Amino acid sequence: MRQIGSAGGTASEDFELGINPAKVAGIIEKARMFDVKEEVSDPDSGSNATDDDMRDILEDLADDSTRQELLELIRSLDEDEQITLVALAWLGRGTYERNEWKEALDQARAAHNAHTAEYLLGLPLLGDYLQGGLAALEE
Repeated sequence: MRQIGSAGGTASEDFELGINPAKVAGIIEKARMFDVKEEVSDPDSGSNATDDDMRDILEDLADDSTRQELLELIRSLDEDEQITLVALAWLGRGTYERNEWKEALDQARAAHNAHTAEYLLGLPLLGDYLQGGLAALEE
């Protein structure tokens, strides 16, 4: 897996990411699409989209595939990748600091279960947390 850390860092300052950063970027993009969804608020939903300023596209409807696609994307990761994703989210939201990366991974490993995807989707700013976690490890 890819080592990340500071450009002039020593081996002890580098971190084994455990997931391809391109996969994380795809999840960040999909999570941000999911995060902007909101409860149905347009009483005239289904009316002319141009007249509604295209608001319907941001509504979280039962038949919207964004949530399901994100769940499937996370579920398709192997266990170590899911654990890394959880640890990255925790790092990005400030639960752990950069120097506590191994502790975050250990805790994510201990907490891992069949509902990891649902847990991650329950984080209101998942895309931002993952991006922040990656940025923290690259410092």
